[in-house]
Amino acid sequence: MAAPATSFRVVMAQLDFLVGDINGNVGKIAAAAAEARDRLRADLIVFPELTITGYPPEDLLLRPGFIRQVKPALQRLCGEIQGIAVVIGCPLPTPDGLRNAAVVLDDGAMRATYYKQWLPNYSVFDEKRYFVPGEDPAVVAVAGVRVGVTICEDVWLPGPAAQAAEAGAQLLINLNASPYHAGKSDQRLSVLRERVRESQIPIVYVNLLGGQDELVFDGGSMVVGVDGTLVRRAPFFAAGLYPVDFQVSAAGMTPIPGEVAEEPGLEEGIYQALVLGVRDYVEKNGFPGVVLGLSGGIDSALTLAIAVDALGPERVEAVLMPSRYTAEMSNTDAELEARALGVGYHILPIEPAFQAFLQVLQPVFAGLPPDIAEENIQARCRGVLLMAISNKTGKLVLTTGNKSETAVGYSTLYGDMAGGFAPIKDVLKTMVYRLAAYRNSLSPVIPRRVFDRPPSAELRPDQTDQDSLPPYELLDAILHGYVEEDRSVEELIAAGFDRATVERVARLVIVNEYKR
Repeated sequence: MAAPATSFRVVMAQLDFLVGDINGNVGKIAAAAAEARDRLRADLIVFPELTITGYPPEDLLLRPGFIRQVKPALQRLCGEIQGIAVVIGCPLPTPDGLRNAAVVLDDGAMRATYYKQWLPNYSVFDEKRYFVPGEDPAVVAVAGVRVGVTICEDVWLPGPAAQAAEAGAQLLINLNASPYHAGKSDQRLSVLRERVRESQIPIVYVNLLGGQDELVFDGGSMVVGVDGTLVRRAPFFAAGLYPVDFQVSAAGMTPIPGEVAEEPGLEEGIYQALVLGVRDYVEKNGFPGVVLGLSGGIDSALTLAIAVDALGPERVEAVLMPSRYTAEMSNTDAELEARALGVGYHILPIEPAFQAFLQVLQPVFAGLPPDIAEENIQARCRGVLLMAISNKTGKLVLTTGNKSETAVGYSTLYGDMAGGFAPIKDVLKTMVYRLAAYRNSLSPVIPRRVFDRPPSAELRPDQTDQDSLPPYELLDAILHGYVEEDRSVEELIAAGFDRATVERVARLVIVNEYKR
């Protein structure tokens, strides 16, 4: 006779942790566990990968003193958390080397430890530099349910999920720190469905939230049932404790359908990722606010909107720095953007500084025609002003260059590249326009003519970007293939692009590497 059905509640702790702040992270873990126990009445709370250290800890893992703090942190959690089982990620030293571990705490003790088996070593991941892989499954009974534990990459490849099922797991949990990129949510769901087919048990996938330098973690934690149905998904880009209930019977674990958060559209998702990245970079590094140059162009307008949405207008300062070549409409549009977003701004003309530099350089420049040197001096005048304000106020300078310009070197070292964080450095110019249109759909903050007028650095008379570059639609298509898809020049030509244009773009990418 089948045992009567019982319930089992898991809380997905989709939270933001600070790399290196072991004490602070432990406090956040303990508080979340207490809330999951007392308010949500959960049996189990699952945290993301490497919770205790924050992710990615990178070369902190090479510091013995840092690793020595992990065991006392686990002991502290054992003492502070009662009445609920907890799964947390942390690095653990073993006789064979350091391992990426998931530890199950219950009843004041460490009940089980799992070591990550598949160590990613591609793209932004470098785990083989720090860790040695595990080999064995870990299955532990929690409130009568046999729970198998895996970590991140373990569900992207075959093996560990089936191994846990063979060891008797009724439910698989997966601790994650999966960075955002456009379209990745569908990839994650597809992979989880493959593991469900392989293991024939449901999966609870808990992802990290937050920004860490150039990485953004978007959450979207989820539960997939044995039939491959997505039965629960936490919101993207939102911290929280998200419960999911299971019916437990002799037939197995059946997740009870709950809210399935909608995946953001392409532009919305990218915009939210940029906002979260800016917010966390500023907050985690302790800056009081940000300052940026506002030109009246589309790039600085988008960067200003991102900064305000991340931090609030009171923590954002804009600086208009017109030159002899700045069109009056640029000044007008920049002021309109600042006012629409409620940002305080200064107008600091650069002509006096530009003239001073030209006077100092006159003995060297005498008899030589004006060229890019004079153009770049203007950009560097602006960089000096922004960095001076940063030094005086402690605010972080946000640069406003996009990926298209950065890739081909259409920017000035120590000029418009001067700053501490570049929010749209991974956004191609064509996507900049799409993101700006998306932001305007929420509330109109960027004047229409900023979209319509040809983009220009305004460093010489009647200048436009297309004087120096192919049209952005063409440039971005080539850059997407060459930079993001690692396609060769010959492959791009075979795909239909003009040989001379592809070779020119590829050369610009290569010779401007020193700027990046």
